[in-house]
Parts: sequence; structure tokens; C-alpha cells
Amino acid sequence: MTAPVFVVDRLDAVGPEFVLDGPEGRHAVSVKRLRPGEDVVLTDGHGRSAEGVVKAAEGKDRLVLDLGSVRDEPEASPRITVVQALPKGDRGEVAVETMTEVGVDAIVPWQASRCITQWRGERGLKALGKWRATAREAGKQSRRVRFPEVAEAASTKQVAALLAGADFAAVLHESGADRLATAALPARGEIVLVVGPEGGVSPEELAAFAEAGARPYVLGPTVLRTSTAGTAAAALLLGRTGRWS
Repeated sequence: MTAPVFVVDRLDAVGPEFVLDGPEGRHAVSVKRLRPGEDVVLTDGHGRSAEGVVKAAEGKDRLVLDLGSVRDEPEASPRITVVQALPKGDRGEVAVETMTEVGVDAIVPWQASRCITQWRGERGLKALGKWRATAREAGKQSRRVRFPEVAEAASTKQVAALLAGADFAAVLHESGADRLATAALPARGEIVLVVGPEGGVSPEELAAFAEAGARPYVLGPTVLRTSTAGTAAAALLLGRTGRWS
């Protein structure tokens, strides 16, 4: 089994002995029940990490580690960003969780015109916080040391601007004449993929995205939920670009 991952605020200027305490220390000692001699990985979630070995477990929330040298993981290329329309209920967290697990680099919440869910005021801030917390926890579970960035909710105009700057831009939509599995993909740079809401992407949004250079593509013969389509498409892209090889 691979070593469990724990998140720390900073990994620069740390010594060979490191104390993991607070919520992460409590999780390591009281939930994971780590003991001397077991391996762990510390990360800041931004690509910096260090492997360590448990030296002592003290109380309920304090782990003393012998820590190795700090390493920097380079950003993956091509970088994959998924623009995720806001789903109903907790399906947004499901989408973020599974996209994080497969390896998506960035997630952009999109307030599409046909979204039932609306992120406004305190509710929007709370929902965004849940998405970011989900990405963090899923990053730990999947043993990542570089967690996906979860941006603030974007408008259709902002999504179009993001698509215009991409090296490959696509909208998952049933009107697509081509399959994503056969699309010509860049070897490096930025891939941006749009996943629409339960009600679908509106004709006006499709037109705006087409003007920005994003063509519609289909994944296969079936229609996926908005909460699973991004994960399935990202897995396909990760395999085709060699990032899973």
C-alpha cells in the first residue's frame, strides 16, 4: 500500500525532524492510527512534497516524523482544465471528487443559463468552499501532491475567454459530429473541456463557445450525467495524451 498523504501549509525550510499536529496530526494518530516505522508523505498541495517515517505518535494528535528531502513535482503537460456546470444537490462534490482522483489539473465552476443551482452570496461562497475542500480531501486520498485548482464561478463570457486561450478546446455535447476519442490533441499546453448542466448547453452558449474555438464532441453512444461526464472525458484525455502511460 502506498503511504498516506497529509497536507501542511509550508514545506520550505523544514528540518529532518518534523511534527505533524492539529487536524492532520489528529487524523494521522486517531483515525489512521499510524505507528513508529510507518511511511507517510507530506505535501503543500502545490507540488512540493517530502517522504517521511513515523518516529513517534504522541497523544491523540501529534506525530513526530523523520523527514527526507523536499521534492518539487513539475506541472503536468498538457494541462487539463474542466469547466463544470453547476449540478443539483451534492453532485458537484461528486464531480470534483472523481475528477481529482483521475488527475484533472483545474476545475472551473460554470453558472450556465440552464443550471438549476444558483451560486449567489453566502450560498455561493459556501458551495465553493465545499468544492475546494472536496478537491483537497480527494487529492489526499488519491495520493496526489499537486491538487487541482478550483476557481471561482465563471460566467459564460469568462468561459469563452478561457476557451479562446486554450491549445485544444471542446464542449461535450450530443450535437458533436466527432468523438473525443479521435480528436487531434496537443502534446503540451492547455486542454479545456466544457461539461454542461442537466438541462444542456443552450444554443447561445454553444455559439459563444464555437466563436471562441471550441467544437462540440461526443464521448460515446450513451448520455452521461453532468457529474460523471467530466471524469470520463478526463480519463480518456489523460490516456490519450500519455499522462497515464
